[in-house]
Amino acid sequence: MRTAVVLLTRDLRVHDNPALTAAAQAAERVIPLFCLDERLLAESPNRAAFLIESLADLRGRIPLVVRWGDPAAEVARLGADAVFLSEDVSAYARAREERLGGHAFPGTTIVPVGEVKPYVVFTAYWNVWRALPRRAVLPPVELRPHGIDLGDLPAPPPGRSPELPEGGEAAGRARLAAWDSSGYGEGHDDLAGDRTSRLSPYLHFGCVSPLEAAERHPVEPFVRQLCWRDFFAQLLLHHPRTPREDLRPRGDTWPGAADALAAWKEGRTGYPLVDAGMRQLAREGWMHNRARLVVGSFLTKHLGVDWRQGAAHFSRVLVDGDLASNVGNWQWIAGTGADSRPNRVLNPTLQARKHDPDGEYVRRYVPELAHVEGAAVHEPGLLAPDYPAPIVGHAEAVAAFRARRAQSSVSARAKTP
Repeated sequence: MRTAVVLLTRDLRVHDNPALTAAAQAAERVIPLFCLDERLLAESPNRAAFLIESLADLRGRIPLVVRWGDPAAEVARLGADAVFLSEDVSAYARAREERLGGHAFPGTTIVPVGEVKPYVVFTAYWNVWRALPRRAVLPPVELRPHGIDLGDLPAPPPGRSPELPEGGEAAGRARLAAWDSSGYGEGHDDLAGDRTSRLSPYLHFGCVSPLEAAERHPVEPFVRQLCWRDFFAQLLLHHPRTPREDLRPRGDTWPGAADALAAWKEGRTGYPLVDAGMRQLAREGWMHNRARLVVGSFLTKHLGVDWRQGAAHFSRVLVDGDLASNVGNWQWIAGTGADSRPNRVLNPTLQARKHDPDGEYVRRYVPELAHVEGAAVHEPGLLAPDYPAPIVGHAEAVAAFRARRAQSSVSARAKTP
């Protein structure tokens, strides 16, 4: 084969990249290509900035061609004998793959997305997934110059979070090497300790291979989290309408008001842990996973706001805003997805006492409460300058949610023939 184009999408790395490796082995000349999409860049300044940094880093390793517009049209202009790319799961990605008619390889997930039969229960999927053999981690690829104009990278957009992580394979591999996973099982819910890997942005853009991450850090609790990522990917593959529709409809009504949604976004709910999580999101474009669960439960089950509103906000701000994981997690916490306990409600005060016992996480992100010592910082209704009173009472909100769910269940049964 004379010329192969490798369309890079969410696999921005030279280490353990099956599509890039296969092209380098099959063709005399390999043209790595990334196609920028104006609409996707405008969707999230945080992800756009991270992406541009990642492309710049990758261009320092291989002769990366960057173009604007339709991938199929750009591939045709390059006159390739074959197209190589990594498989993906969204409806957009599947349509793109079909139009290109190229060779698709695993790389965005650990287990190829079609290798396990469809599951909607995580434990069943995990039991099959962890028993499957894994392919070998591939060495980095080196490519020769190809003589094609590389094109210019755009400038990073305004409006980014001030403490956004650095994009690119170099930064991702440095994080992969430096992270101590030995205490992950005991410490991954420690909000103040911040002992999670923080690899999610690098996994989303493929700056780090999920397979290599699992091989480098084989502790089961971490591997289980990587399996959740694969689980949500196969869920989206087999249920492509879930970004808009409930996987398991509950007949919910969402009476939450616009001002409640705005207070949640701004971290002004009067519940310190919820507000700390939302302010971490605004500051870093990232949020601790335990905090994500708490703020998601609060929005949907305390404030009665449709989970799609929360997912849309996360998609705009999260630098690791992966469609499959974002939708899967929001439906899980709203009780419309893969959660086997759809009516569970996380008490933000109890969650704070358990996972931030000294209040350090809250004080880090909510400076109005910096003067409050110890666990007292978690009490809603604190008298503090410029800090709001709780916008909703916990007991009343939970009772209202349970009443709505019970009524929706009765209505659903009544409609069943």
